Amino acid sequence: MNARRVFPIGFVLLALVLPATAATTSDYAKEKRWASQVVDNLFVGQAVYLQAENHKFLSIFAEPTTSKAKGAVIILHGKGVHPNWTDVVYPLRTQLPDHGWYTLSLQMPVLPNTAKDAEYSPLVPEAAPRIAAGVAYLKSKGIKNIVLACHSLGCTMGAYYLAHDPSPDVHAFVAVGMSVIPFKEKSRVVTSSLEKITIPVFDFGGLQDSEQTPAAQKARMDAAKKAGNKHYTHKWIKGANHFFTGMDDTLVKNVSDWLDKNAVK
Repeated sequence: MNARRVFPIGFVLLALVLPATAATTSDYAKEKRWASQVVDNLFVGQAVYLQAENHKFLSIFAEPTTSKAKGAVIILHGKGVHPNWTDVVYPLRTQLPDHGWYTLSLQMPVLPNTAKDAEYSPLVPEAAPRIAAGVAYLKSKGIKNIVLACHSLGCTMGAYYLAHDPSPDVHAFVAVGMSVIPFKEKSRVVTSSLEKITIPVFDFGGLQDSEQTPAAQKARMDAAKKAGNKHYTHKWIKGANHFFTGMDDTLVKNVSDWLDKNAVK
């Protein structure tokens, strides 16, 4: 990875017109603790604070190291962690700039470590205003080609946003280890969202990911067909688990290659 300078911490507050979609349920104290740890140990990129529904949250912005930018990738982490998480998130946000992309990694709503999967259901719609804030921030910088890339539960949140408040500025969706949590609220289940998404989708994961069963994959493929999405593709990597442990280069190369073919204008 190319060396790059450390940016000073920036603070950006954005007002959103998106209406409230859920009661506030994220653990703000945990978010604050994560933010303190992340900013104190940030060596690549710039800390930027965005605002959604009167809540300021951390994001990390990095510029491309290439002479020409292809666009920007908004990165959404998985359950309960932060926008600089070691697995999947960090390699994407720090290495995609070497392939010509801005990256903006967002703090998603989180719950205490003891929370069960089903308890995350209210946070799925709560994430939408944060994604909208990320899109608005990139647009304010004149960036027009925007992609969502996510991991695990972040994919459910990203898919919900694309299905319920689709932005014409988001042109592709990369889902790594897409979550298969069967929430009771059907509209928050990822397959329900995929039934409404027509932009290019890369359903990408590891063959050793225990969460990715053949039945779950078929359900997502059927959902994409129902949407009439002719730009849905899936790919499984032999030897990779849910977190692509020890396979960061494989992860980044596959995502970068797919983006070049499906999200570069």
